Amino acid sequence: MESEKRAELESFLEILPPVDFCCIYGSNLHQNNLDKTSMIDYIIGVQDPQQWHTENLNMNQNHYASWMVHLGGARLITNIADDIGVGLHFNPFVAYNDKTFKYGVVRMHDLTQDIIGWERYYLGGRLQKPVHILVDNLDIENLNCVNLKAATSAALLLLPSKFSEEELYATICSLSYMGDLRMLFAEDRNKVKKIVQGQFNLFQTMYKPFLEEYAAKDLLRLSLSGDNEVNITQDCGLSTSRSLVSYLPQPIRSQMGIKLGEKKIFDESWYELQLERGRCRTVQELVITSKEEAAECMQKLLRRKVMVSSARQAVAGLLTVGVVHGFRYLGSKMRKAWKSWM
Repeated sequence: MESEKRAELESFLEILPPVDFCCIYGSNLHQNNLDKTSMIDYIIGVQDPQQWHTENLNMNQNHYASWMVHLGGARLITNIADDIGVGLHFNPFVAYNDKTFKYGVVRMHDLTQDIIGWERYYLGGRLQKPVHILVDNLDIENLNCVNLKAATSAALLLLPSKFSEEELYATICSLSYMGDLRMLFAEDRNKVKKIVQGQFNLFQTMYKPFLEEYAAKDLLRLSLSGDNEVNITQDCGLSTSRSLVSYLPQPIRSQMGIKLGEKKIFDESWYELQLERGRCRTVQELVITSKEEAAECMQKLLRRKVMVSSARQAVAGLLTVGVVHGFRYLGSKMRKAWKSWM
C-alpha cells in the first residue's frame, strides 16, 4: 500500500484511544473497487474493551448509539458484545475527513483464540482473506500463519483432485460464509468471486508459502498452463487426507473425533525420549475412512459455527448501532444483494 494512502488510513486512529492491533479489510482493498463512497472497515484489538470504550466515549461519544451511552455506557457495550454477539462491537457510519468509517473492537484474547482455534470462526475467517495491517503490537500477523495453513488444508479437503489456483482461493474465501445467514438475503451472491478476483495478487502473496510447503511434502503438485495460470493436482488418498486434517485447529479436530471416532496409536517418538524412564504414551488419531467423509464432517462443523456466530453478531449489531443505523446498514447490504440477483 502506498505511503500516502497508509498515512491517511492511520490518521483515523489518531482520534481513538491507543490500540494493540488494527487492520483494514473489505472492498477498499479491491484493486477494481470504484465505489469511493463505501465505508472503510477496521478491526481493532484491545486488551480491555470496557476500559477502551470508556476512554472512547469521552473522546467520541457520537460514534455510539445514544441509548447505549445513557443506559449503560462502556459496561453495557461490552456485555452485549460478549453475551449476545461474538465479542465484537461495531461502530458504523463514523464520519472523518470527508470519509465514512466502520470499526469493530474486540478483546485481544478473543481475537487470538479465534485465529488459533476457530472458536467462533468469525474473525478467524475474516483474517483468512486479505487485510492490511496498520498496528500489530503482539505480532498477530505471524500468529495468523497458523490460521492460513489451516484454511489451506480445509479447502484442499473440499476440493477434487484437480483444480485451479483461483478455485483454491474461492474455496478458502467461502469457508467463513458457509451457513452465514446474511448470504441468504443481505449479501451479493457473487461476493466470493468478486473478493478473489479483486484481490487475487494479495491471495497469492498470503498462500504461496503454504502451497510450496505442501508441494515439498508431496501433498500436491503445481503446474503452469499456457496462459500462466497455476493448476493444482492433489493426492486424495487416506494418508494425505489425514495429514490435511492434522493441520486443522485442535478444537475442530476434537469435534471431528466425536463425530467420526478416534483410536489410540503408539507414539514412538515419545517412547524413545522416555525410554530410560520406562514410560510411554498413546495419542488419539481420528478414524477417517475417506477424504469425502472427513470433508463432509468438517464442513458441517464449520457451517454450524458460522451460522451461530453470524446470527449472534447480527442481533448484537442491530442492538448496538440503533434502529436508524441498523436499518441503514441492512438496507445498503440488501440493495447490493438484490442487484446481484437481477
